[in-house]
Amino acid sequence: MGEKVRTLAYGSWPSPIDAAVAAAHEGRPDFVGFVGEEAWWTEARPTEGGRYTLVRRRTDGGEESVLPAPWNVRSRVIEYGGQPWAGAVADGRPLVVFVDFADQRLYRYEEGGEPRPLTPVSEVGGGLRWVEPRLRLDLGEVWCVLEEFTGPGPTDVRRVLAAVPLDGSAAGDRGAVRELTDDGRRFVTGARISPDGRRAAWLTWDHPHMPWDGTELLVADVAADGTLGSPRTVAGGPQESIAQADWSADGRLLYTSDRSGWWNLYRDGVPLCPREEEFGGPLWQLGLSWFAPLASGLVAVVHGRGATALGVLDPETGEIVDAAGPWTEFAPTLSAYGERVVAVGASPRSAYEVVELDASTGRTRVIGAAHDDAVDPAYYPEPQIRTFTGPGGQDIHAHIYPPHNPGCVAPGDAPPPYVVWAHGGPTSRAPLVLDLAIAYFTSRGIGVAEVDYGGSSGYGREYRNRLREQWGVVDVEDCAAVALALADEGTADRRRLAVRGGSAGGWTTAASLTTTDVFACGTILYPILDLAGWGSGETHDFESQYLESLVGPLAEVPARYLERSPAEHAEHLTVPFLLLQGLDDVICPPTQCERFLARMEGRRVPHAYIAFEGEGHGFRRAETMVRVLESELSLYAQVFGIDPPGIPKLELAK
Repeated sequence: MGEKVRTLAYGSWPSPIDAAVAAAHEGRPDFVGFVGEEAWWTEARPTEGGRYTLVRRRTDGGEESVLPAPWNVRSRVIEYGGQPWAGAVADGRPLVVFVDFADQRLYRYEEGGEPRPLTPVSEVGGGLRWVEPRLRLDLGEVWCVLEEFTGPGPTDVRRVLAAVPLDGSAAGDRGAVRELTDDGRRFVTGARISPDGRRAAWLTWDHPHMPWDGTELLVADVAADGTLGSPRTVAGGPQESIAQADWSADGRLLYTSDRSGWWNLYRDGVPLCPREEEFGGPLWQLGLSWFAPLASGLVAVVHGRGATALGVLDPETGEIVDAAGPWTEFAPTLSAYGERVVAVGASPRSAYEVVELDASTGRTRVIGAAHDDAVDPAYYPEPQIRTFTGPGGQDIHAHIYPPHNPGCVAPGDAPPPYVVWAHGGPTSRAPLVLDLAIAYFTSRGIGVAEVDYGGSSGYGREYRNRLREQWGVVDVEDCAAVALALADEGTADRRRLAVRGGSAGGWTTAASLTTTDVFACGTILYPILDLAGWGSGETHDFESQYLESLVGPLAEVPARYLERSPAEHAEHLTVPFLLLQGLDDVICPPTQCERFLARMEGRRVPHAYIAFEGEGHGFRRAETMVRVLESELSLYAQVFGIDPPGIPKLELAK
């Protein structure tokens, strides 16, 4: 006999998904690759201080963490990092190079030994940083992107392609690093070498463009001694974003371009499968991959409109055969060995796991980070993929997660409270995957609406461009429109709506609270709050001119920067809020929060500010995530008049 269903108010349902369970399942396997026949990848360890380890799946099926604590495999190039490791079989055993987060040096690791540094430490600014390593055993080198600080400021930096000797001779000698390109371009991605070793291809872009605005694809000849000839531009430009490039097995150039309005795959300039869907995405990290060429000439692809599938594309016919399986979302990391493809997939019933596809048979299987139900899956939310109508009749894409708990129902017919989640980026989107942080709320009787507001990726360039010079307007309007639509249809309680988000989502949350009366409270995580300060030296180089397109040229519309900034309109914020910040954040520094709070002084608005030592942009430690979730739930409980059991009360100052 099943247990009796209890009737309890929304928000007070008991749930087995506590904050510790949710925190332990944060992070995902990432940056997959092959070392010989073995699949390797990086994996987050929230309970080990948030470090990333390197995981190996042996050919016998065993899975092991290769590097013990405190090794932390993570690059800081452009602050968001990217592919932090590479490996190959040398003399019959794995040889791996990786970047360690603590000192950003490149290390060499061989089984049974200790990692040895390959690069020196620099005392200048942010030092020397490396990303997207590629082993060139024929030359005894690692080719990678070098980010070198030339002064103390966040924009005192140069980036080049560089070759690091594998023998360790550069560990104490910067002069032993061979630069492959000049620093005439502000940003570069790692080089992809053609199968015959004679050509290299990479992407570049310059301020004020972001990589999803306009990039160029460069190709250069590679001489026998490993020097590069003069690069030539073969695709791209200020209005065309190339997201990835690589070579087919027969030496033809493959790349994803959005010249049609959608990131599609091209071979030597010819579209292989023209569709109104994405075969690429925003290059927030260097080394992301949406396609991988196979030995047979076929191409593994991550593609879709909104959510993504893993498929195999036949370049001769343009046909795609998608992998069978439960996954509804694949991360932008792919690697191929022969006809084997390794990817990272998830679904609303499973967290991200490492998936192998045999392209010759179509068989898929989980080979690593296998999803394990920490609680009864009956408590998982059941998302609805919806499209709402926003201002001017524009579509707004969203995932709606209604309250869901198999042991509870709410009394009467009053609708539940809802929290609108605004994703970061803002050029990003909400993936359709199991997120136990969402389940933490829905299993207690609080609905969640993830909004892919105008400007989100995954829906074509026109949808992305809706946010151009409209940040703080379109995102705010779209989040409000979804919240009010849910209230109007009786799905959500109009008086109990909240908004939350981190980074750019923190901006949207703060802007929503200062410019609309839709929300009863909000949770603001590591936000941008003051545009003029953030855009004039307070952030890192990669995004230092992002506002030129999101808001408009500062020199031409300085008043707009003040007009849109929540910090300039603190007097309009009248509802309770929670502000959460990492003290080591160099992307959205604590000064943004401090300035905002100074302007709230004496306003008697209930609020809490929690700053976390040792956390940067995006929280990675389990204990931090526990406190964040419990504090957020306590805020909603106090504002919505609910009583979730077992949650510490958040003290709100006035």
